[in-house]
Amino acid sequence: MNARDVEIRIASGIAQIGQDAWDACACSEVAAGGRPADPFTTYRFLSALEESGSVGPGTGWQPQYLSAVIHGQVIAVAPMYAKSHSQGEYIFDHSWAHAFERAGGRYYPKLQIAVPHTPATGRRFLTRPGFEETGTAALIQGAVQLTDSNGLSSLHITFCTKSEASAAEQLGLLTRKSQQFHWHNHGFADFDGFLDTLSSRKRKNIRKERLQAQAFGGEIEVFTGDDLRPEHWDAFWRFYQDTGARKWGTPYLTRAFFDIAQDQLRDDIALVLAKRDGEWVAGALNFIGADALYGRYWGCSEHHPFLHFELCYYQAIDIAIKLGLSTVEAGAQGEHKLARGYLPKATWSLHWMRDEGFMRAVQDYLVQERAAVDEEIDILTDYGPFKRVEVEEQE
Repeated sequence: MNARDVEIRIASGIAQIGQDAWDACACSEVAAGGRPADPFTTYRFLSALEESGSVGPGTGWQPQYLSAVIHGQVIAVAPMYAKSHSQGEYIFDHSWAHAFERAGGRYYPKLQIAVPHTPATGRRFLTRPGFEETGTAALIQGAVQLTDSNGLSSLHITFCTKSEASAAEQLGLLTRKSQQFHWHNHGFADFDGFLDTLSSRKRKNIRKERLQAQAFGGEIEVFTGDDLRPEHWDAFWRFYQDTGARKWGTPYLTRAFFDIAQDQLRDDIALVLAKRDGEWVAGALNFIGADALYGRYWGCSEHHPFLHFELCYYQAIDIAIKLGLSTVEAGAQGEHKLARGYLPKATWSLHWMRDEGFMRAVQDYLVQERAAVDEEIDILTDYGPFKRVEVEEQE
């Protein structure tokens, strides 16, 4: 395939590309009746962000969806945005922005290939089957050229796959290594099967936490698909607003997003809610992929001991075991997850700076940061709750 046959296009709305063309690249497995491997890069999720006003004017996330086209056929797409800030990315570059601007540069706007507000690893260069190499190279080169030709400071691709990071590194982008905490299912029949892999002390601690959490004076329910109702979202919106106000100042998602989720995304969702005295008092929102459960948001109107851990981490493990999923990704940060069976896992991002001096400075920084991340992963894994033989097997 000649590179000159590939046309790069920019769309300010995902509807300009169309659901059939987008999903043929993002989740071709759905055509065979499967669940999307990544629920966050589907047309329905990204369009929900757009339609609800969670991205677009006034949000600092201006859609600039990228597509590669050959002879009229879309062979690859990427969720790209012009960013006027660094919020909602979870791979922090604030220090880079401050340094560049102190040196007289203008860091924003920048280009970001990512799923907004979603620190979950997945493909960022979405290719139609059979066009993986051509489509990925076209999107990477196209994004770099757009950054350069528009005089923007930088291009960032966050929470990409390791294979994408390797391919992009060959094309001149810098790789950044970070870490999250993930739980891994080793064919457990139930939660007790997972507990059997832990050291005695950690096993007792988790059982104690679950008992205390479940004694909060009410009941815990899991809703997905058609069991979800608008009243569940009314409750969860209250929780989400409280968490968003405390963490980010204002919530990233609008109320309209959850209305669209009820209509378009409910089969991709597992919503865990706790009720006491007839009122919902806490909730945790998860998204379901083909082989992973993604913990996203938590909130509460009442505080009860260990209820956060129960709803966010232990219920997520129960759901993953029930659905036969191999992984639970519990979101960004949180070393407290380690004692609850979630081990550190490397995540990857990519970066390109138009200014060569700035690029070299960032590259030097990333070399040192990568060594620190590797050391941290090793140390945290050693402190994990698993019996020594289990840790060695998982490594």
